[in-house]
Amino acid sequence: MGRWSGHAVAVLYGGRSAEREVSLKTGEACAEALRSRGLDVTLVDAGLDLDQRLRAMGAAVVFVALHGRWGEDGCTQGLLESMGIPYTGSGVLASAAAMDKVVSKLLFRAAGLPLAAYRVFAPSAIGAVGVADLPAGLPAVVKPACEGSSVGVHLVKEAAALPAALADAARFKGDVLVEEYLRGQEVNVAVLDGVALGTVEMVPSRDFYDYVAKYTPGSTQYFVPARLSSEATARVCRDAETAYRALGCSGVARVDFIVAADATPYILEVNTLPGMTGTSLVPKIAAGRGIPFPDLCERLLDGATLKG
Repeated sequence: MGRWSGHAVAVLYGGRSAEREVSLKTGEACAEALRSRGLDVTLVDAGLDLDQRLRAMGAAVVFVALHGRWGEDGCTQGLLESMGIPYTGSGVLASAAAMDKVVSKLLFRAAGLPLAAYRVFAPSAIGAVGVADLPAGLPAVVKPACEGSSVGVHLVKEAAALPAALADAARFKGDVLVEEYLRGQEVNVAVLDGVALGTVEMVPSRDFYDYVAKYTPGSTQYFVPARLSSEATARVCRDAETAYRALGCSGVARVDFIVAADATPYILEVNTLPGMTGTSLVPKIAAGRGIPFPDLCERLLDGATLKG
């Protein structure tokens, strides 16, 4: 029997972010998996009355299945700390640092991890940004600094497309990040309790692994494990563990890389609440290690704690 057997388990999903639809799928899949283990699970859509709803149901523990702002950025984690309810995943500081790509890049650099060249622009300044201001010219990747699931991300190949991409990224919270476009293998590493579980490689039919490639069935090929040499696999896993520690993560996280032709893994970001449906990347990696999806979800729940 799991640690929380006989207790009221709240699975937080939905929420108010741009990633609401993805979170609904994650929450439903995790709730079903936990129920299959005999747990007393209630799905809770994370709205402005979240504290009242958790108190009303007598939640003993929370499985956080939110994505994006207010759920993945430390806000919900702070609420749960204040309420004294143990929860899955990373704490307030790690969640906030990972969600802010500018802050996380500073921590990655301090940890000695390779990064693509990048520049940060305030939303108020994007009207004056031209190709000459980009870190490595075109093509370039334009993205909001504080969103996930590739929301607002654009691969810009021509100068004429740059203003619209910058304007779209500026619609979201925080600064606008422009990165050098790196060619290579798109590889993700799942890290569970500080130890790399394994790798997955994505080969999208589009130019890069964007929102459409992530969530449109049949638009991406997946290879578990990634098609890397044993030496390159060891390095990307080691770097993923380093990034996890640099941010102070807990539970499971997904670390995203571009692995260049010379096998250098360039870190892109860390997702402290990665997608968790039966076909998401972390469950794919876990399955490759012989960990069924319900077992993975129960292990995450068993690790729920207060981090403050």
